[in-house]
Amino acid sequence: MPHYALYVFDAYGTLFDVRSAVDKHRAMIGEEADRLSDLWRTKQLEYTWVRTLCGAYRDFRQNTADALDFASLRCGGLRPELREALLAAYETLDAYPDVHGALSRLRAAGAQTAILSNGSPEMLTSAVRSAGLEDLFDACLSVDALRAYKPAPSAYGLVAGRFGLAPKQVSFQSSNRWDVAGAARFGFRAVWINRTGAPDEYPDCAPGAVHRGLDELAQSDV
Repeated sequence: MPHYALYVFDAYGTLFDVRSAVDKHRAMIGEEADRLSDLWRTKQLEYTWVRTLCGAYRDFRQNTADALDFASLRCGGLRPELREALLAAYETLDAYPDVHGALSRLRAAGAQTAILSNGSPEMLTSAVRSAGLEDLFDACLSVDALRAYKPAPSAYGLVAGRFGLAPKQVSFQSSNRWDVAGAARFGFRAVWINRTGAPDEYPDCAPGAVHRGLDELAQSDV
């Protein structure tokens, strides 16, 4: 039996490789590809936090486009057709290689699985479908329903509203340490999927477990 009744996963950076959009067009971008990718992701997250705090919500697709435009200006600019290609690639990001197997193992053991993401519903539907994961989730929850991004506590509350479970009954997985901090404060068993061996950032909001990948999670919990 799995350790928890419900396993909830962040999407971007946890299930889907956010760097894969730039990787698909690396040759066209040139030597600034890595810098563009890093700036794009950093600014995308910054926009979600700032716009939540100041009450100026814009959906994740718009934040993603705004962040790419900022990163582009810092990296010498992008031709319009390349900009559109990158935004389209973000709708169909590659899933990490361990995702399908880990989800399948948890579900075979009797666990429910769900996504809780900052992504807009349309973006999540596209990403899940393109990765062939449609049959591996009981729900795909977007903060768009709240117009407030994680790590706002109300975002994690969407899980209880959908499944009727107490936080202690839920295991929440994210590769984003700030997301793990928010989930831990909310009361979930918060699991940091630390794929890169990054140093800890929030010792005051400690994770309940740390794994190098989702395959480790499935092996330890089933």
